[in-house]
Amino acid sequence: MSTARRTAFLSTLVIGAAVAVLAVWPQLIGAQRMLGIAQLIPFRGLLALTFAVLAVVAGIFAVLRRRWSVAAALAIVLAAASLGNGAVLLSRGFGASATEGDLVVASWNTYGGAASPQSIARLVRETGAEVVVLPETDEVAAASVVSLLAGDGIGMTAATRQADPGDDPVPTSLLIAESMGPYALDETAGSTPGVPSGVYRPVNGDGPTIVAAHPLPPLPLIMRDWTDGMDWVAMRCSGAQVILAGDLNSTLDHLAGLGDGEATVGGCRDAAAEAGAAALGTWPVRLPTGFAAPIDHVLVGSAWDVRSFEVRTDFDDAGSDHRPIVATLSRR
Repeated sequence: MSTARRTAFLSTLVIGAAVAVLAVWPQLIGAQRMLGIAQLIPFRGLLALTFAVLAVVAGIFAVLRRRWSVAAALAIVLAAASLGNGAVLLSRGFGASATEGDLVVASWNTYGGAASPQSIARLVRETGAEVVVLPETDEVAAASVVSLLAGDGIGMTAATRQADPGDDPVPTSLLIAESMGPYALDETAGSTPGVPSGVYRPVNGDGPTIVAAHPLPPLPLIMRDWTDGMDWVAMRCSGAQVILAGDLNSTLDHLAGLGDGEATVGGCRDAAAEAGAAALGTWPVRLPTGFAAPIDHVLVGSAWDVRSFEVRTDFDDAGSDHRPIVATLSRR
């Protein structure tokens, strides 16, 4: 190999390795919430597949040239990026069967009510959920779900957090089992910017604090509102009894650095990560779970153990672009 080709090979290898690190573990340099990376990193499965295909193409080109070249260096770093993303997904896990616990928490972004009250009621019946967070579900739909469940002898109460003036007029609703007692919105806790989130506390002081969360997505023109929404989530994840659920428009990568100590966000742990199911994607439903973005979460305080976490694919034809998630928790 000539000196020029050797230099080109090594330069490509070094630059490609740096890019591969960004594509696999951007939090190493705090880049997980940067524009561009923030939009790509949720789709690790697709990234792994894309890098693998490109590595094969570059490898074939290098073999045809029959000598070390820039193509060979590209094949090496692209293969490394593919394997790296695949390894992260495998380490986060693709889930296990559901088990019993003390409390079942579900969340489902219904896409502005595209998923019907009948579908939501079916989710509650089949899972036995006692807490259900419903981003993009209005009070009419929430009341309809309560009525449908009452006909089955399942008692639930509904609360809806409306958008603040000037924000996106997409409400966030919450269903709570009557057996958990009355809950009230904590007006002092505020909301995520742009779309409504709420903190609900037991009126009698006995029971978990429930946070129904829905921060804005990381769109280029509202990146600051997106990161402010994640900061709000981290601040509300305080206290042993807290349970936070919803469409966080963020993956574990985006949330890196927001936890206290070993926690994922604030003082909370991520239920999917605890259950070994954090690689399962929830949005959009047109992609298989291995390729979709895992942006819907249940976060729990230290008073709770996670027994299981599910991403339900049997509601993919219900009208929403999100899949429901279900976490089963036990009190410590």
